[in-house]
Amino acid sequence: MAPTLAVADLFSDSSALTDFVINQGNGVKGLSELGLKALPKRCIQPLEERMCMANILTQESIPIIDMSNWEDTQVAKSICDAASKWGFFQIVNHDVPVQVLENVKDATYRFFGLPAEVKNKYSNNVRFGTSFSPQAEKAFEWKDYLSLFYVSEEEASALWPPVCREEVLDYMKKSEVVIKQLLQVLMKGLDVNEMDETKESLLMGSMRTNLNYYPICPNPELTVGVGRHSDVSTLTILLQDEIGGLFVRANEGDNWIHVPPIKGSLVINVGDALQILSNGRYRSVEHRVVANGSKNRISVPIFVNPKPGDIIGPLPELIESGEKPIYKQVLYSDYVKHFFRKAHDGKKTVEFAQL
Repeated sequence: MAPTLAVADLFSDSSALTDFVINQGNGVKGLSELGLKALPKRCIQPLEERMCMANILTQESIPIIDMSNWEDTQVAKSICDAASKWGFFQIVNHDVPVQVLENVKDATYRFFGLPAEVKNKYSNNVRFGTSFSPQAEKAFEWKDYLSLFYVSEEEASALWPPVCREEVLDYMKKSEVVIKQLLQVLMKGLDVNEMDETKESLLMGSMRTNLNYYPICPNPELTVGVGRHSDVSTLTILLQDEIGGLFVRANEGDNWIHVPPIKGSLVINVGDALQILSNGRYRSVEHRVVANGSKNRISVPIFVNPKPGDIIGPLPELIESGEKPIYKQVLYSDYVKHFFRKAHDGKKTVEFAQL
């Protein structure tokens, strides 16, 4: 429906907008569905945070790696090279069935189709929200999300929304095989050949899955779906739909590379935790999402993390082999709190751990 003048006037007041979007749980999806012809001021990003189309490198692309023979030395080398040079790569012919990916995309649409008051009752380990860190941001990012922190099957059964619970659990479970393959290869690339329980727990001791919804935006060029940031995870496993809009910072200058959707693929990126654990050998890289003026977009990342109570720092094997540490030992939960305390700001979070 087209907004009345009263609705448009209402959103010239920042607190009324925050109440509608955040407190009432309408999200930016609720704004989009009002049929607004122009973005409210609170959603307009500063000029320096908007994507400049002149900075997109159309000839460049991140590596695409075939995982059907993941133990092959050449494949393993491609994975380690991609993690150190690009920080991002796509995988195809992996062990997560395409139907599992389709099911979780359908479940994402089902969740965001629920009424605002139903979505808004989820908080704590199951959190529905909008933007990234609204209390710290100059402008809202054009995204709603449901964040599901995995503790146990029992807790998921009790607390996760029934419309998406089984599909997300299945996606996480089936992805675990691929996560372990990737981590095994990446550790071998650091000459850390022993993946015992302690190491596995440090690398993937906790997991969180987000269901992200980017609604149609009236002025996509004035805002962002997600601002510039690197993830705080060990690895992120991202399922994106066919719409596109994810951009990764190129190796030089203020240039960006689009990550095109490939049906059945998963996008893998190195997070800050792995950059720190690898003593900088693997790189977490800035990425962002643009808003879309004609289509709704969804994505479903799994964040593979250390446990909140773990201490992260360069792996002992690297220091014992003579490498000079460039990061200090930090409590992982302190690192994550630092990330969420501020607006998205590129790669600044990692400075928290630098020596």
